[in-house]
Amino acid sequence: MLAPAYQGDRLLGFAYLNSDLVNATGYSGKPIQMLVGIDPNGVITGLKLVDHKEPIVLVGIPEAKILAAVNKLIGADMAPVARGKAAAPQVDIVSGATVTVLVIGDSIVRSATKLIKTGRIGGGQGDVAQAPPVNKTVDLTKSEVRDWESLVGDGSVRRLLLTNADVDQAFERSGNREAAARPEPGEPADTFIELYAADVAVPTIGRSLLGDDGYQRLKARLQPGQQALVIAGRGAYSFKGSGYVRGGIFDRIELIQDGNSIRFRDREHTRLGDLAAEGAPDFPEIGLFVVPTEFAFDPTEPWSLQLLVQRVIGARDKAFLTFDLGYTLPDGYIKREQRAVTVSDTPAPAAAPAAAPADAAAASSTAEVDATQDEPLWMRIWRGDLARIGILGVALVTLTLIFFFQNQLVRRPTVYVWVRRAYLTFILVWLGWYANAQLSVVNVLTFTNSLITGFSWDYFLSAPLIFVLWAAVAAALLFWGRGPFCGWLCPFGALQELLNNVAKALKVPQFNVPWGLHERLWPIKYIVFLGLFGLSIYSTAAAEHFAEIEPFKTSIILKFAREWPFVVYAATLLAIGLFVERFFCRYLCPLGAALAIPGRIRMFEWLRRWPECGSPCQRCAKECPVQAIHPEGHINVNECIYCMHCQELYFDDHRCPHMIQLRLKREKREALSSTSMRGGKGPATVILAGGKPLAAQPAGATQPPPAQ
Repeated sequence: MLAPAYQGDRLLGFAYLNSDLVNATGYSGKPIQMLVGIDPNGVITGLKLVDHKEPIVLVGIPEAKILAAVNKLIGADMAPVARGKAAAPQVDIVSGATVTVLVIGDSIVRSATKLIKTGRIGGGQGDVAQAPPVNKTVDLTKSEVRDWESLVGDGSVRRLLLTNADVDQAFERSGNREAAARPEPGEPADTFIELYAADVAVPTIGRSLLGDDGYQRLKARLQPGQQALVIAGRGAYSFKGSGYVRGGIFDRIELIQDGNSIRFRDREHTRLGDLAAEGAPDFPEIGLFVVPTEFAFDPTEPWSLQLLVQRVIGARDKAFLTFDLGYTLPDGYIKREQRAVTVSDTPAPAAAPAAAPADAAAASSTAEVDATQDEPLWMRIWRGDLARIGILGVALVTLTLIFFFQNQLVRRPTVYVWVRRAYLTFILVWLGWYANAQLSVVNVLTFTNSLITGFSWDYFLSAPLIFVLWAAVAAALLFWGRGPFCGWLCPFGALQELLNNVAKALKVPQFNVPWGLHERLWPIKYIVFLGLFGLSIYSTAAAEHFAEIEPFKTSIILKFAREWPFVVYAATLLAIGLFVERFFCRYLCPLGAALAIPGRIRMFEWLRRWPECGSPCQRCAKECPVQAIHPEGHINVNECIYCMHCQELYFDDHRCPHMIQLRLKREKREALSSTSMRGGKGPATVILAGGKPLAAQPAGATQPPPAQ
């Protein structure tokens, strides 16, 4: 765990992994491993990133930027911090990677202070001699119901109150001039946030705040000894923020105890409407958070809830401060038992207390009765995202109607063009840039990997919009192939096509790739997909890294707010698309290739063709935006994006040669029919006999019978 480092015979210090000492779980749900160098006095001497699975670092923000922020800790003396004589040093926050940087910085600070407290470095006294021979557990026999005032009064519920003036002064003391120059809006005495926290696994507190029914459901959900916290807040600042909506992690609050820390994830969160305690105020935000069992949380020992406060100081930059809400369970809830001191007594991390046998049996019994009331996490996520799910549902129904009534739509070319442009604009702006619901080949690779390593629906259901989109795409493959997604539901595809429409309106010349070259280029995307698929079997992380061939994250998810090589790459593809429509879709998109393969099993053929298509007529083949129509006339379903342009031509009796002939014949019949039906005086009527015209006769004249 702790490796000494020597220069000759002289001890320079020690090296260790942060994850060996404290929790270092990052945004990905996996530990971020940092190699930390520390000298015998407790000064941090060096840092090295060993391993991580953070997605934003793998495919977005470079590691060098993360390390530059964390390296601020090098040279920090942790001995005063461990003894409570100095505040813990803070790392510089990287916008877009807040959680990742905070986890790294906190794990380094807490692991170093933990080592110093053991006395192994830094001249600490250690904790062995100070450990009292007493077992402390929560007294489960006390379960009276109390009102809000008494709970707050004795510290059962703890409070942190920050006014605008408190936050402004804290930013001024931080030395960040840009942040200090942007005070909070409103009056200095206005409430910035009023934050409350309590351990509701303690019977009295749980029954009082959750009510009897809510507390029983919680007991059925918790494992023996596991704890849960209620956190409530009101004021201008949200303790939840929006990070958990985008990535499933609450980045503004952190639970800290004995050098360990953890940030809650959405799967550990349940939204509450109100608190049951008599006299409890109304809170716009109340969350029930279950503490993971791996955190080894001890409710009888002090802990703190750290609030991260951020302030925007630029288009992409933010400043951060932390405030602590300290919590110590009142003695009235704690049961102490003397224990015998033995030789084997050694210091160990505090463990979560075990429930009494009777209580455990009761919890087991209640679990059987109320199991159906404890709904899965994904259902709570879906309930909280009903508005966006509803909007996406309406969009999918609209697209389905467009497809089912495509013949009526394409007969009106002007209406069809504007319907398509409006729909693509909605997909780009709302689905892509706002909702960030851009499907990716990474989704395909992750799904395949989960089938191999252990499939779970909960993981995929936790992202409602992505799940609904994939379900719709899967159904569409049976009817129309890859076209509905590639041609209508892909935000990046919409961006390419809309930009190309603008280019055409500005008379930008369009380049038609010769058929022979085009036919040899389109297999590239299949090669790219197969390469990524094979690589994902070996290493999913490596496959996700190389999946950056998709510019989706740069242009849609991050809206070009990335390092310049990614922006240049995405901009280059879009620039080429101004001259060659949907260049990326045609030749490079691995997701399009992944959808084209199962798309060949489609059960219906909705695109109509005339016998003359391809021989001799080549108009559709030449005008197809992605050249998915072979010169022979048949449509390649692997390449078709179902834009319906060929169907617009199919019914156009002024552009399609077949329809032009039908129109001319129809007009001729109508002209002849109208003249033969005229009666009375008027222009002469031409009467046909045997297919040849007879002499013109005045209107109303009687035709002589034909010769025998």
